[in-house]
Amino acid sequence: MNIFDKFDKLVQAGQKLEQEFGAFFQVVMDEILSSTEAVINGKKVILAGTNNYLGLSMDPECIEAACQATRQNGTGTTGSRMANGTFSGHVQLEEALSNFLGCSNTIVFTTGYGANLAVLSSLAGPGDIALLDADCHASIYDGCRMGGAEMFRFKHNNMEDLEKRLSRLQKRKTNILIIIEGLYSMLGDRACIREIVELKEKYGAYLLVDEAHSLGVLGENGRGLAEEAGVSDKVDFITGTFSKSLGATGGFCSSNHQQLEILRYASRPYIFTASPSPSNIASARKALEIIATRPELRTRLWQNTNALYDRLSSLKLNLGPEPTPIIPVRFTDPHEALRVWKGLLAKGVYVNMVLPPATPDGSAFLRCSMSASHTPEQVSTIGDAFEALTSE
Repeated sequence: MNIFDKFDKLVQAGQKLEQEFGAFFQVVMDEILSSTEAVINGKKVILAGTNNYLGLSMDPECIEAACQATRQNGTGTTGSRMANGTFSGHVQLEEALSNFLGCSNTIVFTTGYGANLAVLSSLAGPGDIALLDADCHASIYDGCRMGGAEMFRFKHNNMEDLEKRLSRLQKRKTNILIIIEGLYSMLGDRACIREIVELKEKYGAYLLVDEAHSLGVLGENGRGLAEEAGVSDKVDFITGTFSKSLGATGGFCSSNHQQLEILRYASRPYIFTASPSPSNIASARKALEIIATRPELRTRLWQNTNALYDRLSSLKLNLGPEPTPIIPVRFTDPHEALRVWKGLLAKGVYVNMVLPPATPDGSAFLRCSMSASHTPEQVSTIGDAFEALTSE
């Protein structure tokens, strides 16, 4: 018996995918030219499949902040936050995030995935109930499983189903943690957060909102969906990542619950993981400053978003339910999705191809992500490429 035998079915599925669709998971960026352009297979392409919503991964100020932090503090911390891994930059970024989000406490983690894993595995333990939207990210599922809470799903953005479950689960007289996302990463739609807050208060539950894709994107000040909906003071916990609008790597949890600090001593992914590198912390902090002081980035992002969404809608393509910087183009036939994906790449446009079971409804997606850094000409080129390939 081989220790890898357990993966046989996975290997066979992967081989079948490669035979049918090619190695589309193995796209290599040979060179990054800007936040919206790269070289793939020796050819310059427009990047329309990243999460670089504000284009800050290549912002000169963020790059300089990262370089300066590396020169001053080295390439890594070589330790966890509980050991030697808490630098002044970590504390400063936690304070900056708290001020930006209007929360009293923030904990920074090494990745966004790690933030959800750390927070959920600690907050929702044995005897507690985790009640999550069915379309939540894998890190949310994994964090709930790791903590040992009893986990229930409600149908995506279905308030009737959520209330039905809350009504039943409330009788157990235990802690219930509702978990949603600000923007869902596949369909690109917003959570029904106002209605969820009403149900949360009606049934005495807690609410965690993962603002990974909505931080810097939604709200008057870019604080996310909770700000946009005017319910920031009703949300118990906000998690997020630095790898989208902030253009770096890392994650966080912010809350007005003073007891959040207990997680520093209770969360295994926090205690036993090396802390974020000085360069990531510095660039994320600079990006947060930019989000707070350059609202024109959000304006350009939404101009580009609406322009592409309207163009693709005019082609009668099956899109997500609302225009947001995540624009999925949906296909019932995976082979047709592959044909268009390959055609787009040949025309110099890179988007993400997403196949079941990663998609929430069993369809195949070509997932576009818009950036404030896209030029009007690039947006037109993306639209032209889709038109040429879907009108054949």
